[in-house]
Amino acid sequence: MAHRTLKNSYSSLSERLNRFPQGAPPSDLLFKILKILFTEKEAELVSTLPIKPFTVEKAARIWKMNITSAQKILDELAGKAILVDVQQNGKSVYTLPPPMAGFFEFSMMRYRKEIDQKLLAELFYQYMNVEEDFIKELFYNGETPLGRTFIHEPVLSSEDALHVLDYERASEVIQTASHMGVGVCYCRHKMQHLNKACDSPMDICMTFNSSAESLIKHGFARSVDKMEGMDLLQQAYEHNLVQFGENVRERVNFICNCCGCCCEAMIAQRRFSALNPILTTNFLPEIEVDKCTGCGKCVNICPVEAMTLISANDPKNPNRKIAKLDAEICLGCGLCVRACPDNVIKLRQRNKRVITPLNSVHRVVLMAIERGKLQNLIFDNRVLFSHRALAALLGVIFKLPPIKQILASKQIRSRYLEAVLKRM
Repeated sequence: MAHRTLKNSYSSLSERLNRFPQGAPPSDLLFKILKILFTEKEAELVSTLPIKPFTVEKAARIWKMNITSAQKILDELAGKAILVDVQQNGKSVYTLPPPMAGFFEFSMMRYRKEIDQKLLAELFYQYMNVEEDFIKELFYNGETPLGRTFIHEPVLSSEDALHVLDYERASEVIQTASHMGVGVCYCRHKMQHLNKACDSPMDICMTFNSSAESLIKHGFARSVDKMEGMDLLQQAYEHNLVQFGENVRERVNFICNCCGCCCEAMIAQRRFSALNPILTTNFLPEIEVDKCTGCGKCVNICPVEAMTLISANDPKNPNRKIAKLDAEICLGCGLCVRACPDNVIKLRQRNKRVITPLNSVHRVVLMAIERGKLQNLIFDNRVLFSHRALAALLGVIFKLPPIKQILASKQIRSRYLEAVLKRM
């Protein structure tokens, strides 16, 4: 009976996590991960929390306990970086973030002894790099990606710089953030436990604004000022790391400085590149093939294998090679421009500009619509039968034939999204 109750607690939590637009498909590996991060009681309580931000009063009503008891539990969960807590008008507001970018990463953003991080790293690796359901759900289901690439600013010419908007620059995110925190890179920390990590910097995982505020408060990130933030960004540039951040224009919550060998986003881009899991920049590299010497440095530096060497078909020099770009999978980061010793790779603007969601609310709603989970945002108090019933009814929309589903989605998108953005 105890085993059955345990399984039910973690199953309920898994179902709750999977209602979020990004999803967390259930598996034995997921249950093992959740068991390390959550006690059985925590799993039971968290499984009933709403998707949208909530107060201690709301949690107390859902859990049917007094406010003092609920406050203690919420603070303990925030202290473990399972919940994010921020101050709004002098009052704490809590959010259960998705597993990624969220509490999966937070669990590895500092070195800890109270949990077995080696075991956790092994489970994360199996769940994300061996099993495919989670990583596909995270990156490929829908047209709105979780993250986007920031341009490698040192390679911008004065002319290019005129066409790069502020939100496309990692430096602008640093300069305008209300809070900035730095922690251990989740991806390289995980690979370190598996003896697969590279020598790229570890203490360079950047969080901003409300996420940084909570992580700093609970010791999962170190507070840094704008000057140190810019120094860290320069360090990332010098190590040829790609800036991969939240796919929003306003109040970005994270920027990872990614290597091609360890980082989940870069690995995913290589594995499933045809599905375009990462939003690209508005630039593409252009090669002056007549001047290319085929040195291969652009090939070696590209984190997603968008550059290759091919025969130049030069009858005077049959062995001559030149670089070739696969524009379909290129991130537009610009690292290849930096690597080229002969200065024959330049950036050019894409023919069609990439559209980035306004803020996290905009992104989450778009992802929910595209993934058939909008009803979970509208009716997300799962302890009320009436809400569950309405969610089920609305969910029928997403089981309609494609043409009718598109029409329904457009109607909900226009009315609901505009209303949410106005309230926020």
